[in-house]
Amino acid sequence: MSDTCCNEGCCCQPRQDKSPEAQAARKIAYRVRMAAGAAFFAAGLVIEYALKDAPQWVELAVCLASYLLIGGDVLLRAARNIGRGRIFDENFLMSLSTLGAFAIGEYAEAAAVMLFYQIGEAFQEAAAGKSRRSIRSLLDLRPDTANLLTDAGLEVVAPSDVPVGSRVLVKPGERVPLDGVVLEGNSSLDTAALTGESIPRDAGPGDTVLSGSINSTGLLTIRTEKSAGDSTAAKIIKLVEESGEKKSRAENFITQFARYYTPAVVAVAAALAVLPPLLTGSHDFAAWTYRALVFLVVSCPCALVISIPLSFFGGIGAASRNGILVKGSGYLAALAQTSAVVFDKTGTLTKGIFSVSRVIPANGWTEEALLRCAAAAEAYSNHPVARAVCA
Repeated sequence: MSDTCCNEGCCCQPRQDKSPEAQAARKIAYRVRMAAGAAFFAAGLVIEYALKDAPQWVELAVCLASYLLIGGDVLLRAARNIGRGRIFDENFLMSLSTLGAFAIGEYAEAAAVMLFYQIGEAFQEAAAGKSRRSIRSLLDLRPDTANLLTDAGLEVVAPSDVPVGSRVLVKPGERVPLDGVVLEGNSSLDTAALTGESIPRDAGPGDTVLSGSINSTGLLTIRTEKSAGDSTAAKIIKLVEESGEKKSRAENFITQFARYYTPAVVAVAAALAVLPPLLTGSHDFAAWTYRALVFLVVSCPCALVISIPLSFFGGIGAASRNGILVKGSGYLAALAQTSAVVFDKTGTLTKGIFSVSRVIPANGWTEEALLRCAAAAEAYSNHPVARAVCA
């Protein structure tokens, strides 16, 4: 999808069912349509170059079928945008140039332009989908349930159903569902997903705990201080999900550039089709119209408009896949000017995973016996040092 569409709420397309089943059905239908269109296009090439004696209407019919199967949605978007007053976009240029190609008898070329355009769109969607899946993986920060303590006992509810000020029980191994304060219990919290700090943080009565952190050892009772929508995990997820909407200086420039560039291209193409035949006196309007249509296709700003936002979106997705949260493309662009970087080593440059490097026995103990006893003592602990001894 182009920048023109995406930045305006995709109003160039009808509202569609977003259920997984509907999306899967649409994806299958799209692939079948593209495969059928490509088959008709190949048949059109065979007719044009191998079966030169075939009637022209046969080639027209085959290429038109390919054109409508592959580029029908482009024509519909162009028509809808014209109806909304947004005329000069890549859909309009594609439609104008390909319909002109049909007008001058270049049927296969009209279908080829739409086919190559759809191939480019498919690659773009694949790259964007990969980035979305990387960003979506951050949803693991947010637990699906919370153990709400009520007068009637323990209830398992959604975090969004927990009122502020309620008591919530967090068992070992569970994520803290909401920001709050510890009322009872002592434990170690893994906050690596929130802060990048690999060393567990001890928590006891009176300490503040953040949603998304993992309770490693003890049983905690916390009093919620914030709702699910205002919790730390929700804010981080929302921040990353909206990061693609915060445009960099380069993206803003390209958007403004395309608004003036596209009408200028149409005007130059119109002049190219009309003025040379009149000025030279040749009156060969068909040849110059063909050149104008080629100019329209070559000058289409679609790739320019798509490439910069897509590169930033891909960068944000790749960073998310590696555990790096970027608040927007402007911050990503600032990295290009970076000359020095200061890192916190543990959890950033290193994994922060402990391992036993040496065993030093005393008083007649052997290394094996000492390690066996230490592992037995730590067998039921989730502390990183305990896990290292057991390993």
